[in-house]
Amino acid sequence: MEKFLIIGGTGNIGFPLIEFLDKQANVQIVSGSHNPDKAQEKFQDMKNVVVKKFDFLDNTTFADAFDGVSKIFFVRPPQLGHPKQDMLPFLHYAQSQTIDQIVFVSLLGVEKNPMTPHHQIEQIILELNIPYTFIRPSFFMQNLDTTHLYDIKNHHELFIPAGNSRTSFIDTRDIGEIAGITMLDDKYLFQKLNITGPQALNYYEIAQVMTQVLGTNITYSKPSLLKFRQTMLKRGLKKDFVNVMVMLYLITQLGNAKEVTDTAKKVLGRKPRNIKDYVEDYRNYFI
Repeated sequence: MEKFLIIGGTGNIGFPLIEFLDKQANVQIVSGSHNPDKAQEKFQDMKNVVVKKFDFLDNTTFADAFDGVSKIFFVRPPQLGHPKQDMLPFLHYAQSQTIDQIVFVSLLGVEKNPMTPHHQIEQIILELNIPYTFIRPSFFMQNLDTTHLYDIKNHHELFIPAGNSRTSFIDTRDIGEIAGITMLDDKYLFQKLNITGPQALNYYEIAQVMTQVLGTNITYSKPSLLKFRQTMLKRGLKKDFVNVMVMLYLITQLGNAKEVTDTAKKVLGRKPRNIKDYVEDYRNYFI
């Protein structure tokens, strides 16, 4: 039986991934969690999941989490914005354990953006010669029910500095399933998968879909990058996290998030979810 370490297993991508893997035969899942007690509650109905303490910034948690593990999945925590300090010890440890595969959720267009933490993490993994699969998704649909939920619920607006640009949004549930498929099939080793949803939309169109599904008028206010940054900092978000968001929305404004690929459909063997599917499934978050 293979043992997989899933870091961030309670998140928007990690949880669907664990749900997918828990249904497979011959796979034992270790959920590496910063808060094991909270994670244990979430996985209490899953038969093949063991929760262990894991912290990227505490190397004393590495050995137990890695014990017997052949493959690893991880997402960069938003608050960790300096890979050469906060990710390198973890990746060095993974290299020392001769891991068969490391699956990293990176970013669509990352090869053109060396300033992003995602680019730097990819480079470290390549330099360490760890067998990899890079999953490079477009923007998450679930950003709407997390990062941008406050403005949608309280002001009925999309307060997002994306200009008139289009974005090929993808549902994180599809990303999780894709990650699971790549961990179960060696043909995805050493691949960089650019995955998107089925269409590229601007935020006026997103607002229109949300208005139709929710029965509440949702508008797109199109703030400037500066106004967005100032507002997020005033709300108490960490500066590094806000700066990465601003960088990503600048990239979006330049037209780098509009690419639509059929990679998700090929890996999943079905069409990925569209924005209407997502809003209908998550409607209770917004109302």
